[in-house]
Amino acid sequence: MSKLFISCALPYANGPCHLGHLRSTYIPADIYARYNRMNGVDTVMVCSTDEHGTPIAVRAEQENKSPKDITDVYHELIGNDLKACNISLDSFRRTTDELHYEMAQDFFKDLYNKGYIYEKIIDQLYCDTCKRSLPDRYVEGICPHCESEARGDQCEVCGRHLNPTDLKEPHCLICDGTPHVQQSKQYYFKLHEFEEPLTQWINNNENLPKNVKNFAKEWLNDGLKDWIMTRDMNWGIPVPLEGVTDKVLYVWAEAFIGYQSSAATWAKKHGLNWKEYWDDKTVHFIGKDIIYHHTIFWPSMLLGHEWNLPYSVVGGGYLSLEGRKMSTSKGWVIWVKEFLDQFDSDLLRYYMVINAPLNRDTDFSWDDFQRRINNELTDNLGNFIHRTFTFTNKFFEGKLPEPGSYDEIDKEFENKIKELPDKVADCIENFKFRDGLVEIMALTKEANKYFNDKKPWKAMKEDSESAKTCIYLSNQLVYKLAILLTPYIPESAQKIRDILGMPVEDIEGFMKFENREPKVTWTESKEFLEAGHEIKKAKPLFNKIEDKIIEEQKNKLYSLENTENNNEDENMSDLISIDEFGKVQLVVGQIKEAERIDGSKNLLKLQVDLGDEIRQVVAGLAKRYNPEELIDRKVIVVANLEPAKLFGVESNGMLLATDSMELLTTEGNVGEHIK
Repeated sequence: MSKLFISCALPYANGPCHLGHLRSTYIPADIYARYNRMNGVDTVMVCSTDEHGTPIAVRAEQENKSPKDITDVYHELIGNDLKACNISLDSFRRTTDELHYEMAQDFFKDLYNKGYIYEKIIDQLYCDTCKRSLPDRYVEGICPHCESEARGDQCEVCGRHLNPTDLKEPHCLICDGTPHVQQSKQYYFKLHEFEEPLTQWINNNENLPKNVKNFAKEWLNDGLKDWIMTRDMNWGIPVPLEGVTDKVLYVWAEAFIGYQSSAATWAKKHGLNWKEYWDDKTVHFIGKDIIYHHTIFWPSMLLGHEWNLPYSVVGGGYLSLEGRKMSTSKGWVIWVKEFLDQFDSDLLRYYMVINAPLNRDTDFSWDDFQRRINNELTDNLGNFIHRTFTFTNKFFEGKLPEPGSYDEIDKEFENKIKELPDKVADCIENFKFRDGLVEIMALTKEANKYFNDKKPWKAMKEDSESAKTCIYLSNQLVYKLAILLTPYIPESAQKIRDILGMPVEDIEGFMKFENREPKVTWTESKEFLEAGHEIKKAKPLFNKIEDKIIEEQKNKLYSLENTENNNEDENMSDLISIDEFGKVQLVVGQIKEAERIDGSKNLLKLQVDLGDEIRQVVAGLAKRYNPEELIDRKVIVVANLEPAKLFGVESNGMLLATDSMELLTTEGNVGEHIK
């Protein structure tokens, strides 16, 4: 029996799960795991909470707690969120587990003994008040490239990677003191030595999704630089070298091993060998923000350790909220628990998958959520299933009738039913989860039309043979839906199977070893139910979401955001008067040229025609648009801003865009002023 190792990106243990986490990582991973189990693949799906790193240490100091106090709380909350969404993990562990410490230290020592890790003296900030070196997240200051406020490791505005010593006006996050530069010995990984094998793996790996491969190639094109492996702090896994004190492994030097230590804990408990799963086929499910780590750094560590590389790395896009970037600090977020207090988990799973392909960013909109659930799940899928069951019970005493004669419409419908399992399987195997669900929903839409065209309620009086065929084929599709939908919306699928009198899966499957043999197999979808099969009476599978429910959710979201904003600034000092706004000159422009700025992942340099002049504008659009997409677009330009330099490039204006960096466009004439 083939084996499969599936890992989910480790959630950081400083907060519960929000919808973006589910969309990018855990729902896709669960679909893939359930599908493979249904196909007889011996599958283990693992995860752990990531509990080290400077953000947790900083927060603990600021709240006068131990880091473990914080991670204890959030490990439980995150586990509850994943369980409530029916994410069928076999193992959910912690990077504070003793076994994880042991495996991470062994991994580090192996790389060190092979000569892949070396000592290096570097400049580092030191706080005299706190009497210690300051890791990157302990420092904030001004970005030297775009003059924005920035953390010690990265500027969120221009996207540039930073070292704490790069910052202007640095200050310690704990005491607010001004640190000074002091030399420190750290340990580095020879990442550059793996550039050639990594290039071959990335370029020749047909199993890597296109978005992941393209992102990894960008980093390879820039050349690989050696990676720091240690930090001067106490919270974390101690560096396992003799004579080294007050240093821990950098979180990205040990968090990856959380996949393996989680699997090892599970395997030890059940008398199995976790590495057999790893060596057969490993797939990582992550958010796109850590594609670099999983396609460059982690594979290099594995090469150095002489272990198999992953079969694939699946990177999910970002989820914005109501057209704006999610922000937990500003209250612009939907937490999983709060969502599930109002709605079934299958509604969330459906919407997160159907909304957009996994490799693209997408937006959660309450209105669109309501529309899709009401129109697609309720009126389309649910309606077809309910009609089929109702007519079976009403006209055939709850038994599947023998089919009558077939016309061309019946034959065509039957062929589509038979083709559906292979179409969906092909999509899931190639990580095109939305495409598989689209195939299912498209056929249910056709099935409703087929049912309407056949009019079995009328045919029972005029052509009973036609009615029998219609109800027979409709039930066959419902039977297949109960199988094919199991990876996507498992609770609803099992409700359908129960009505059909079929074995029902325990879909929770959260760390339950006894559930490893599925009761629902994919091969069933190739079969047809026999005539005479008994079907129970059924209630509607889905209910429509009322307008008032959606309004309540939107009001709650906006009120939470306003509360957060009021807490940050009770005087609302960021409000401007109508006179101040009147000074802003908005002009219709047309983009004539667009190019990336070297060294920045976010910024594009644009030449914008304002009618009487061409303006050079620097805009943070590189993650949203390719340069060629922007040519000839009409945009709205703030034309009377003072010139500024971003990444050393002069910018004379600003383009209007949403928080998610979607440009606001117009059909106005170039050079026209907007009043």
